[in-house]
Amino acid sequence: MKILMVLTSHDQLGNTGRKTGFWLEEFAAPYFVFRDAGAELTLASPKGGQPPIDPKSDMPENQTDAMARFKQDSEAQKALSETRKLSTMKSEDFDTIFYVGGHGPMWDLADNPDSIALIESFYNSGKPVAAVCHSPAVFHRVMYNGTPLVKGKRVTGFTNGEEAAVQLTHVVPFLVEDELKRIGGLYEKAADWESFAVVDGRLITGQNPASSTAAAKALIKVLAESMAAA
Repeated sequence: MKILMVLTSHDQLGNTGRKTGFWLEEFAAPYFVFRDAGAELTLASPKGGQPPIDPKSDMPENQTDAMARFKQDSEAQKALSETRKLSTMKSEDFDTIFYVGGHGPMWDLADNPDSIALIESFYNSGKPVAAVCHSPAVFHRVMYNGTPLVKGKRVTGFTNGEEAAVQLTHVVPFLVEDELKRIGGLYEKAADWESFAVVDGRLITGQNPASSTAAAKALIKVLAESMAAA
């Protein structure tokens, strides 16, 4: 299994003057799910190199087992520090693509032409695509057969309630829940901050940081099934 993991390069939280980036749990948990399943991993970001970690994601109250493992794992740290440039990635080199969340992707991945073309290329070639938390925002301009990719498909992503709880409703470019509904997605959610992942064919989405492991495991299952069928 060859998996491309995409992270944000964006570190500014709108015009608040505060820092953002990717959410560490949403990288660490899937990374180890994939690696433990024997996958070959490639990490990419719009700018390449070390992507910015959202400082809030590394606060004491947000620590998880996967994050602790990451901090002891020099191989994972090295891989993260050397992400490839997203513009150089090709879908034919991988079996699937997984988007790491955090607020950063709302600014540099949601409308990114390279990202949009890449997702369309993966999906058009029969491969699964996955995103967690804020990263389902990357699907909002992705088309399939002339209509939005998520139209008529079950999806989840960061809820309006969760965005309100972190007081960023009026900072983000758009609300993930509202946008997925606007473009025709059959949006579903669990209670705020609970683990919840949705699989609809080759589209896999997770609701929030707590859903990172579930979304990654769901993707591995879909990949294993598609490879067995092939």
